[in-house]
Amino acid sequence: MNDQISMPIIGYMCSPFVEKFGIPRQSNLVNTTSYIKLIAPYDDINAFQGIEQFSHLWLLWQFHANDVKKSDNAVDKAGIFQPMIRPPRLGGNQKIGVFASRSMYRPSQIGLSVVQFLEVKKVKDELRLYVRGADILDGTPIVDIKPYLAYADAIPDAVSGYAPDAPQILQVVWSEEASIQKQKLLNENICTEQIFQELEQVLAQNPKPAYQNDPERVYGLSFANLNVKFQISEETVKIFDMYSL
Repeated sequence: MNDQISMPIIGYMCSPFVEKFGIPRQSNLVNTTSYIKLIAPYDDINAFQGIEQFSHLWLLWQFHANDVKKSDNAVDKAGIFQPMIRPPRLGGNQKIGVFASRSMYRPSQIGLSVVQFLEVKKVKDELRLYVRGADILDGTPIVDIKPYLAYADAIPDAVSGYAPDAPQILQVVWSEEASIQKQKLLNENICTEQIFQELEQVLAQNPKPAYQNDPERVYGLSFANLNVKFQISEETVKIFDMYSL
């Protein structure tokens, strides 16, 4: 029996998440707008006839930017399966079985996200599928798209193990200097108000690793066309510097 499979790539994600740091840990936690650029022969509008009848979609995709040297990789450099990983939700210190987690480091490196469907349209010579709420890195290969069926896919009494609740939302505050920089970028049409709103949602999710608790530590995040410097305390995120990429 063949224990390997291959599958085609149907498109690539175009997302404001230009680096892994800061990507929400689940889909629909942040209302970012992204789109999938379909590639031939899957960029045929007929393949999407009827999709407008569905409010949400399943996206299947590949964790293409994994660090194969990372100690938590489910398959190490020698190709040996590693059954235990350290999920961020448990502080990055406690181990759990890879199949009891949504870790990116897994044997098949396949991701699964529910997103809100917005529209399918042609932009010049590209066919694009626009979605909201994706937790997917820019450039990620998309391998399939399926309609979300509320009567079958939503389980109201499901039990969510060690992750029963959504993460705490932090308050985002701007320093005086960062507020001035923000207004300058708006005035020069370098950024839009929507980008800043999405940035605030991303930071409010507390992107730092769970094991880091130093309120004086400075973090840097690239999002869309921005690079942002910020600090995180127990209940707030303070933006104190930014510039356009």
